[in-house]
Amino acid sequence: MPVEVLNPEGLPKPDMYRQVAVAAGSRFVFIAGQVARDATGEPVGAGDLAAQTEQAFRNVATAVEAVGGSFADIARLTVYVVDWSPEKMSLLGEGVMRAAATANVDPLKPITLIGVAALGEPDLLIEVEATAVLA
Repeated sequence: MPVEVLNPEGLPKPDMYRQVAVAAGSRFVFIAGQVARDATGEPVGAGDLAAQTEQAFRNVATAVEAVGGSFADIARLTVYVVDWSPEKMSLLGEGVMRAAATANVDPLKPITLIGVAALGEPDLLIEVEATAVLA
């Protein structure tokens, strides 16, 4: 695992993510924004942020595994959520934890959460980009 994540002294120590990732690999993997679509392209979780979050994170895991890595190799995540409000945090967390239970997803990564007005298709509620570093 070429990525070490930590919360250094002098910064807040959030429960749901880490502030810093130190990567020591030689292959960078940039994963396009993953959304709530299954392998056939069919929508997953219409109107359900938790279900869409789970699918998007599962898709990130599938993408990194396809190049010989694992979620442990993810150095950074960027999450875009439509019409974000703090009340949606529990649904976001629920979806991430469901993905963690079924797809070896470790959400404790440096993460940026960005609220957006819309995504590329009208039914999408979340999109997750990732950068991984493989040895």
